[in-house]
Amino acid sequence: MEAYASKYPDKIHTDVLSDARQACYKARDAFYACLEKESNKKPTEIASVGLLYPVECKKTRQDYDNVCRRTWVKHFDRQYCAKKRVQRLLDDNESRRGPISLPQTSTFKSPN
Repeated sequence: MEAYASKYPDKIHTDVLSDARQACYKARDAFYACLEKESNKKPTEIASVGLLYPVECKKTRQDYDNVCRRTWVKHFDRQYCAKKRVQRLLDDNESRRGPISLPQTSTFKSPN
């Protein structure tokens, strides 16, 4: 593809770009599905932006790294970590939730 791109530098092939993007999304989804499936395993491998994953997902991670651009991988990893962090915070708050405290009636005298 690079040889073709060097012959025709001003021509943009949207079908090639779309196919590459779809392949990247498919590899990303496969990796994150593996993370969800193997979530009970101890994470031992380190990905970008501090994302940890189990060794069982190493193959899907390599496919993901090979198919997607490095900047996209970092972006998707950040998004995944942020979503997981928010979900963990929401789950923690659900366990601590108690009765709702309503505001007390005013103790001031009414201005009659």
